[in-house]
Amino acid sequence: MTGLIESPAAASAAPTEEEFKAPKYRKLFGADRGNIIFWVTIIVLAVWVLAPVIPTLIQALSDRPLYEAGGVFTLENFTKLFTEADFGIVILNTFLFAAMTTVLTLLIAVPMAIVVIRTNIPGRRIFGTSMQWPFFISSLILGFGWITMYGPAGFISVEAAKWFGDVPWDLYTIPGMAITEAVALSPIAYVFCANALRNADASLEGAAQTVGAGPFRILRSVVVPMLRPPIVYSAILVASMSIETLSIPLLYGQPVGITVFSTFLYKNGLQSINPDYGILGAASTLILLVTILLVAVQAKLLKDAKRFVSVRGKATRPRLLELGWIKWVAIFFISVYLIFGALIPLGGLVFRSFTTFFTPLANPFEFLTLANYERIFGFPVYVQSIQNSLVVAGVGAIVVSVIATVAVVVARRSSFRLRKLIEYLALAPQAMPGLIIGIGLFWAIALLPFGWSAVVQGTLGAIIIGFGLRALPSAYGSISPAVMQIGEELDNAARVSGADWLMTFWRILRKLLTPAFGAALILVFVTMLKEYSPAIFLGSAQSNIIGTTMLELWVQGNTGSVAALATIQIAITAAFVFVAGLLMRGKKENA
Repeated sequence: MTGLIESPAAASAAPTEEEFKAPKYRKLFGADRGNIIFWVTIIVLAVWVLAPVIPTLIQALSDRPLYEAGGVFTLENFTKLFTEADFGIVILNTFLFAAMTTVLTLLIAVPMAIVVIRTNIPGRRIFGTSMQWPFFISSLILGFGWITMYGPAGFISVEAAKWFGDVPWDLYTIPGMAITEAVALSPIAYVFCANALRNADASLEGAAQTVGAGPFRILRSVVVPMLRPPIVYSAILVASMSIETLSIPLLYGQPVGITVFSTFLYKNGLQSINPDYGILGAASTLILLVTILLVAVQAKLLKDAKRFVSVRGKATRPRLLELGWIKWVAIFFISVYLIFGALIPLGGLVFRSFTTFFTPLANPFEFLTLANYERIFGFPVYVQSIQNSLVVAGVGAIVVSVIATVAVVVARRSSFRLRKLIEYLALAPQAMPGLIIGIGLFWAIALLPFGWSAVVQGTLGAIIIGFGLRALPSAYGSISPAVMQIGEELDNAARVSGADWLMTFWRILRKLLTPAFGAALILVFVTMLKEYSPAIFLGSAQSNIIGTTMLELWVQGNTGSVAALATIQIAITAAFVFVAGLLMRGKKENA
């Protein structure tokens, strides 16, 4: 019994009740600082996301521009849209373009993902890495490259005409537009399908093999059906992006009079001397509703996604399937996509930047020059566009990644009663086309009180807001899985020790989320560097970026300068991704 009696020294050394008390944190305006962060987060997201939507809807239902007083409610804009603007043809063209692009993208990406991830083709790692690189190049640059090589006067087109008597393809058609856009979007669908294949349990394939199924039967009966969720998600995403994309329809369609949703907005908004803002608002509203409907269809199709779960606690390592001689056919088609779809157009564009003329009718090596780059770096306006792009991408990457990180932690690791709404707001911009964001924010900024409109409109700040809104869902989606992988027992341990929500985030979650935050920075930087469509309506002569400057130069016929700017953007992207990859690898090794 005496062993149970504490000595005076031990009693004096024991922690007192006062030491066990949770630390007190200063309250702001009488409120817990965690609650303040919760409410600030949801208010910032709500204002940011709804800013382009509400003015667009109001303009669509108003009989005059928003900046004019006395507007009244009307549906006349929608009537004029379908009766006076030839919008029926626009709808048909858009549907054909989106449908062809979606089908071609899936035909390219899904088989490639299956072959690269689940079969033993030679060079599968190289092919897997190469398939992702077109993602880092904007479709605008890819379109320039395709025209340079495969256009009516393109280098390869002229050579093909010598062999066949005429060029056997025509880029300036809806199928031509769809093929180019599919090449640009295939990496997105490839990544979704490849990730699903890497994470899937191979035991189902093993079970099929035990009953005598061959590799093709396994692919057809097991692997492909399990890919339904990423295929559906990719199809809806590609269809949405096809509806809102401007670059390829503008480069290919406008010269021959093919108009789709995006070029309709561009022509009736920016290029029109007296734009009809009512029709512009009605068309924008219609596109917004279509993209929202596509996202709703996606959610409906994936409602029973649990039926496709194959990753369990006892997952087995995938066994690569043997294709036999078919593997060489697969390698051929993958090589055709990479070489003719990406390498040759981009290589031709880079080579064009170092020549005065680029045509097979003359030896291009006789016209080598640095004049295109001298022109870019000799005019301050072009240099400023490069600097502006770096500022927008750099500042935007930091701001968007920080907001996305806070939003994910609040949505996933807090007791805030509106946390689900935060997640919906963060992901909502994926249903908002870039041109709609640009037009809507243009109207929203025009309505700012106290003279703020003149201060914000046409500045890099406005462009960062627009580009950042486009990149927000990607940043949120990049960080969210990392948060879900961190056990909540760490939060509970911090709370037991007296830490509030903010201290738990700052001392524990912040450090664990550093790799995911770095990955989001890279993704957002690249996304914002190659973005341009919102800037068409939000920018000015002083805030031009690389994308809008390339469009202006292309319209002026300065293809050499366009090629030089495109090459500079490619070099910046490659250098940033390479350096960031090295830094991220070093952090992982030190972790």
